Parts: sequence; C-alpha cells; structure tokens
Amino acid sequence: MRIERVQYFTKKEEEFVSLLTGIGIKKHVAALLVFLANVPETSSRSIERGTDLRQPEVSIAMKYLMDRGWVRMSGESSEHKGRPVKIYQLALPITAIMNSIEEEKKRETRDQLALFEKLRDHIR
Repeated sequence: MRIERVQYFTKKEEEFVSLLTGIGIKKHVAALLVFLANVPETSSRSIERGTDLRQPEVSIAMKYLMDRGWVRMSGESSEHKGRPVKIYQLALPITAIMNSIEEEKKRETRDQLALFEKLRDHIR
C-alpha cells in the first residue's frame, strides 16, 4: 500500500478563496489558484483531494488558468500502467496573477461606468 500526503486548506487559505470569489472569480478557479500558490507543483489528483473538487471541475478551472498563462503543465510517467500523471504549477508568481486580476476588474468597472454614462445620455 502506498501512503500519500494530502494537503488541505487552512482557515487563512479558505479566506483567500472567499475573497477571490467576492471579487467575481469563480469558486473552482479561486480554489485552484490558492492551492497552487501554496505548493511548488502538484498532480490533478492531489488538487482534487486538497480542494474537494471533482475531476471535471478541476479540468474546467485548469483550462481557464492555462488559457491565461497563469499555470503550466508537464507530463510525468506513471508509476503504474495507464495514463501519465499531469503535473501543474503556477507559471507566474501569485502577486503577478493578482495584479492581472486587478487590472481585469478595473477594466470591467470602467466599461460598466461607460455604459451607465450612455444610459444617462438616453434619459436626458
């Protein structure tokens, strides 16, 4: 029998996930970001266990993160027969990712304010 160490969120990490969801980041994406920010690299199975997400949720969130260039993946041979294990890690420091999220949220806010101005013009 093989023994594996499973990492789980601390209260502080759970709060970090909550703060990210509070600014509009999807919960699954927030959980993956926080998990990956606290490990040098990990497998998708470890992510599933540590975040309590199902495989399809991890895959969807991982695609979102990879499309933005925030996560990179490498393949590693499996100890047993079957598919190789995929290993994930952040491609950028978490501070750079937070800066990117902040800029995106500022842009969204500016766009919404511009729409309000157009609405006001229609009312006048």
